[in-house]
Amino acid sequence: MVTPSARALVNAQVAIESFDLSPDGAWVVYAARTVSRGAYRSHLWAVRWEGGRPRRVTSGSVRDSVPSISSNGVVAFVRSPADDGRARATSSAPDREPQIWVVPLTGGEPRQVTHLPLGAGSPRWSPGGTRLALLAHAGPHRFAVGAERAGRSLTARRITRTDFREDGSGLLSRRTHLWVVGSRHGARPVQVTHGDFEVEQPAWAPNGDWLAFSADMGPDANIEPRTTLHRVAASGSEVGPLASLRGDAHHPAVSPDGRWVAFLGTDIPDPPQHTPKRLWLVPAEGGTPRCLTRSLDRSISCDAWADLVQAEDGQGPVWLSETEIGVIVATEARNIPYRVSLTGEVRQLLAPGRVIGAGLRAAAGHVALSAGVDRHGAELYALEGAGKRVTARRRALTTDGSGWQRRFPLPRWDELSVATARGPMQVWVASPAGASTKPMPTILELHGGPDGARGPGGTMDATYLAGHGYRVVMPNHRGSATFGSPWADALRGHWGQIDTDDVHAALDDVIARGLTDPDRIGVMGLSYGGFLTQWLIGVSDRFRAGVAENGVSNQVSAWANSYFGVHYSRRWKLGDPLSRAGMLRMWRSSPLANVARIRTPLLILQAEDDLICPLSDNEQLFVALRALGREAELILYPEEHHEMKSDGRPDRRIDRMERILAWFDRWVRELPG
Repeated sequence: MVTPSARALVNAQVAIESFDLSPDGAWVVYAARTVSRGAYRSHLWAVRWEGGRPRRVTSGSVRDSVPSISSNGVVAFVRSPADDGRARATSSAPDREPQIWVVPLTGGEPRQVTHLPLGAGSPRWSPGGTRLALLAHAGPHRFAVGAERAGRSLTARRITRTDFREDGSGLLSRRTHLWVVGSRHGARPVQVTHGDFEVEQPAWAPNGDWLAFSADMGPDANIEPRTTLHRVAASGSEVGPLASLRGDAHHPAVSPDGRWVAFLGTDIPDPPQHTPKRLWLVPAEGGTPRCLTRSLDRSISCDAWADLVQAEDGQGPVWLSETEIGVIVATEARNIPYRVSLTGEVRQLLAPGRVIGAGLRAAAGHVALSAGVDRHGAELYALEGAGKRVTARRRALTTDGSGWQRRFPLPRWDELSVATARGPMQVWVASPAGASTKPMPTILELHGGPDGARGPGGTMDATYLAGHGYRVVMPNHRGSATFGSPWADALRGHWGQIDTDDVHAALDDVIARGLTDPDRIGVMGLSYGGFLTQWLIGVSDRFRAGVAENGVSNQVSAWANSYFGVHYSRRWKLGDPLSRAGMLRMWRSSPLANVARIRTPLLILQAEDDLICPLSDNEQLFVALRALGREAELILYPEEHHEMKSDGRPDRRIDRMERILAWFDRWVRELPG
């Protein structure tokens, strides 16, 4: 094995992005992402649940994803043109937008189903396989002043609500609504919901007559967010209420007998960001929801993060049978499948282990799981015995999601327990393959959230840095998810305080163990991890260099500049600029307030289109550092959003990794003189 280059790692990676299990439980169809000639390609593959060699279903210079298998063996999916590296078009065209296609599971020529001008996504087959539900933009332009025509842009945009933008999407000029289209060739999609709200997570009833979905119908969804559940006839009719909680209700799943709707939610008004998402049950005709997991102080979510595992956006509940529901629970920095009975009995579906679950599907007594195991990328697994009241066994169905890693030296991944003022803290240490226990240059890598968690799943950064001779220390400090509400809740109102204490405790521990050279420590992080990186170098001289990516330097400006900054700041008790006391509270937890004390060389990485931690925040810190004559660089990545480290354009991901290594090699690896 050779020392891994950033280019080799990014170009070699195979990422299993999404999958589905056929209604008879016999087949799993999945999307696998690769890099070819500097651009992503994603194709569909099929493998029998019983096992065998995967078979390619689609091909070409395209990105195929989000498969849905019908009862008669037809796969619906989203097809997008491959990113060829050209600058974005200034206007939409149907041939450049994602559209819904279908292809026989047995193979054949794919056929395009939708030709909508703004594209379509999230296909879901009806139980009989005769209709497809999908999501697509609809309605008039929300902000337009003056008509847009060839060669002439809008006169202006008039905005009266705060929910006008979103990271990864930009301006939300039109609402996303539910559509239904027949499976016959030439059928035209029919819009079935209308209104000034966004439809998410549609789910069919087993008789095919109606669908459940979630939506936030409040007037200012980005200030007072609260999603509720609704139902609508597949033929299109008035939307009716299904369920609501004092907090959010989302991800509905209708039971096989049509009697119940399972969903996720929180029953706390304006819940803190880290509040556990619980499993609820409501009659299909509506009524009072009943919580099935109240005794479980863990969230039903994929809060343990690993960028080699492409977790689905909010994995919802799946029905294992008419009396049991499958969920993924984030616990102790793992994402583990659980089974929950309708009486509220909660059991692990899979034996404990170093598992980062990313997606769960069930049909006809068969269960499939997408997960990363130990340090490896995600694979698909059949869960044998899941239909019985025993712990299931996992059996691999794919090998490509981790097989590419065999070309590179994988770091050793050790779990430590470190004492803090609130009890033991879990810390992960990635060390170079075959490394001794002698002190080494070390990078403190801080997760985002802050209600995320770094677990046993592999990351590209740890693989790369360990492959070049660094230890990587990843603490799950107070505020991290998956360790219970008291651990996460401790950070509310205390950013830059107890988290700082905890990460220093982690470093003290690895130094005491003889693993880290105290004179050669760097620090890096993304999002909240970027904030904490900036904060640490302003209150400590312990670090030789820092890399802050898409972070927050000024809580006051981020309150409005971040697309969800208002409610995010409120839920973390950071304060607000609506009063002098609130503004001072925000400023006291802003790295920019300590800028004059920063002497540590800082590399700032920023995705230009990030609407979670916008460019303006890191411009402020960069300009202030340069005005003080400090060592700082600002690197901007065009057209990229918050999570570009895992799904940004390949050449930009490579550039990012190479710059991080070069920065630490320059300032951390070698001692002065």
